[in-house]
Amino acid sequence: MKVLIVSDTHRRDENLLRVIQENKPFDMLIHLGDSEGSEKKIESWLDEGCELHMVLGNNDFFSDLEREEEIKLGSYRILLTHGHYYNVSLGVERLEAEAMERNIQIAMFGHTHRPFYEVHNGIIILNPGSMSYPRQEGRRPSYMIMELDEQGEAHFTLNFLEKE
Repeated sequence: MKVLIVSDTHRRDENLLRVIQENKPFDMLIHLGDSEGSEKKIESWLDEGCELHMVLGNNDFFSDLEREEEIKLGSYRILLTHGHYYNVSLGVERLEAEAMERNIQIAMFGHTHRPFYEVHNGIIILNPGSMSYPRQEGRRPSYMIMELDEQGEAHFTLNFLEKE
């Protein structure tokens, strides 16, 4: 199973469209917030049968997206959140505590516009960065790919968009 993980597109969707086209086929797209009204457009770019999970970001003012979502992939319980309710800009401690309380194995967030991948107390905590307004050194748009192998083990790769 192949999952494309993105966040913080902020209605500047050309990079996301490019990443979708370059990484097809995949089984699921996870968007961790701040799509700013592009939900239907993004959904229209996906192949039939591709699952879409999107959560509410702090800039999704008129959206009816859920604030967060729990999904199950293989043996993993995964929490999808934008992260602003957990103050992720100050650190991931509150998100980690929430994941532990809910028996979550993977917590995914956005909001900071910086890629992040760490394992805390056995919990994988990740942020794919931003597709539109990256804030890390080099400021290259980023996304992650999650793949589940035949044994059901999750593997993650952080990818940066090359300049055209």
